[in-house]
Amino acid sequence: MPDLKRIETDCCIAGGGPAGMMLGLLLARKGANVVVLEKHADFLRDFRGDTIHPSTLELMHELGVLEEFLKRPHQEARQISASVGGEMIPVADFSHLPTHCKYIAFMPQWDFLNFIAEQGRKYSCFNLHMQSKVVDLLHENGQICGVKAETPEGPLEVHAQLTVGADGRTSIVRERAELKVNNIGAPIDVLWMKLPRSESDPDQPMGHFDRGRIFIAIYRGDYWQCGFVIRKGSLDIIKSRGLDSFRRDIAAIVPFMANRLETLSSWDDIKLLTVSVDRLKCWHRAGLLCIGDAAHAMSPVGGVGINLAIQDAVAAANLLHAPLLSGNVSEADLAKVQQRRKFPTAATQRIQVLVQNKIIGEVIGDDSSLTPPWQLKLLKRFPILRRLPARLIGLGFRAEHIN
Repeated sequence: MPDLKRIETDCCIAGGGPAGMMLGLLLARKGANVVVLEKHADFLRDFRGDTIHPSTLELMHELGVLEEFLKRPHQEARQISASVGGEMIPVADFSHLPTHCKYIAFMPQWDFLNFIAEQGRKYSCFNLHMQSKVVDLLHENGQICGVKAETPEGPLEVHAQLTVGADGRTSIVRERAELKVNNIGAPIDVLWMKLPRSESDPDQPMGHFDRGRIFIAIYRGDYWQCGFVIRKGSLDIIKSRGLDSFRRDIAAIVPFMANRLETLSSWDDIKLLTVSVDRLKCWHRAGLLCIGDAAHAMSPVGGVGINLAIQDAVAAANLLHAPLLSGNVSEADLAKVQQRRKFPTAATQRIQVLVQNKIIGEVIGDDSSLTPPWQLKLLKRFPILRRLPARLIGLGFRAEHIN
């Protein structure tokens, strides 16, 4: 049996997603010793969130790496539109935001995470361990003092004055810490797929709403990343009708894609995203803090999940770097992070649930043709009104800035 390896550090972060990687980078810049544990061998996974909103791009500017970051392959969306009953409605216009980048950047999440990892490695106190799966917490004198992990080389213990759970909506950290979850619920799931793009296609993201179906298409250069919204738990029913029936459902709502649906040759080409919306009642225990999806799973509505997670990381770094460097992180310090991020998280989820229940839930299953509601018609008639949804999506309720 391999020998147990032991590491001592200031902060141990479970999870190498957007929240964990950003927090690791920011703490390392302040001089704290950080260990980030990521269970996979790389960041390469399809259909992970890849919307980099203006608030996150502004953080790249504050870090002084925006120009380098934008050299990575990406697409830019300066507005978001929705087709409702065949009528195209401009919904959000980002051109008026008070940021350096007045658009959403679509970049594969693995490219984003690899970029953050490269920035982190510039600091000797940043340590990223791949293929390191956190399996349990360490306890000492009534508080959490690190984690146990499994690696290809054998068992690993990381001892730290602060442990951060950034390991997603199925967080092992929050489970082992026995933190209570408030499950808000979601009536939908999403089927994700890729479809080829033709030169004559539009080049901005679109939502299509009509005849009991909702289809999202995100421009990704030479292909579309597409999401087909379904009622929660209905995948088996959809599969029982056959792949041809599923293709016909897509063609009915986006006719211009009908000539390329044969590229969906099997159900293996279609991935299920199980949507959940929840929030921890308390994000912390002595020696432990949860952030990102580990603290609050977000709906895909608005594509804001990554950016909320990154905002958590910035707030945590701003509030905790000084007590961490002094060797005295109290539970009161951890509570300040939750207090700072509680309102924007709850307010965003409230809007997402409203959209899920009052718009998406009512569209799905109603086979009649839709007409745009008067609220959307106002957005089409008065362009200035598009600034409000742009601000809510692009900046959120409380944009954080790097101290």
